[in-house]
Amino acid sequence: MWFECGPETVGGFSGVAYFFGRDLQKALDVPIGLIHTSWGGTVAEAWTPKSALEADPKLKGLIPTDIKIDDNKPNANQGTVLYNGMIAPLIPYGIKGAIWYQGESNAGRAEQYETLFPTMIKSWRKDWNQGEFPFFFVQLAPFMKIEKDPTDTAWARLREAQRLTLKLDKTGMAVITDVGDEKDIHPKQKEPVGARLALAARAIAYGEKIEYSGPTYDSMKVADGKAILSFKHLGGGLVAKGDALTGFTIAGDDKVFYNAEAMIQGDTIVVSSSQVAKPVAVRFGWANYPVVNLWNKEGLPASPFRTDDWAVETKKK
Repeated sequence: MWFECGPETVGGFSGVAYFFGRDLQKALDVPIGLIHTSWGGTVAEAWTPKSALEADPKLKGLIPTDIKIDDNKPNANQGTVLYNGMIAPLIPYGIKGAIWYQGESNAGRAEQYETLFPTMIKSWRKDWNQGEFPFFFVQLAPFMKIEKDPTDTAWARLREAQRLTLKLDKTGMAVITDVGDEKDIHPKQKEPVGARLALAARAIAYGEKIEYSGPTYDSMKVADGKAILSFKHLGGGLVAKGDALTGFTIAGDDKVFYNAEAMIQGDTIVVSSSQVAKPVAVRFGWANYPVVNLWNKEGLPASPFRTDDWAVETKKK
């Protein structure tokens, strides 16, 4: 049964999904139907079918062994249980695509998430048997204490795993580095989150010729002791919201990172530090709570990233 959106029906609905649907309807001028199926604080493997977990040696250990898959009272944080209870019953209902806002519960297992999240997306597409329908997701919001000095963090690494999922066709990611809260894991600003998901849908699902993403890292070269970064999704150009760019760190071959100076030069960003004579790696927004201000002129924030692939220890203690 469908319910018309209004004051009497929207109260218990997803705020992000509401703003997503509202913006889509405004842009497309057609009715938008949304199916809300969610369970807060859950892991991605809970939303992944057993067959997909079994097929990958890296994920096979996520299948529960101490309960029946069809248990009437499953642990929501065990593999496959929410897929069976909240996704499978929707198949093969005709859909245009999916939006996804999750990841906090998998922080600490980012390396595994690099496999798990794309596997989940591909398994949904396979089971729906409607082709590679568009899939849009939200990168983790800033959360926890703001740190002044560079550090490795589980949330930064999980954001990277999310960004790498963009390698899949017909995917888009909403970056929300501007809506975090140090003390609230669920930021209250829902409108910009839904709006950015809607931009991705308009471009990828509906073919509008619009910029739908903030700047994303593309490549780095080193010259005269400085790192020069190039980006995709420049839109009308790079901008700093403030007097100077923030959130950049730089390291040499000793792998020790220092806070860096960064300047926009045309379509590139030049990063340097007096403490690093020969730069090898740059990181941006690499923190639980990134304090960053790089955007494009379309008003979309840049995704956190790193240029290195050095090992990062993020396992939960």
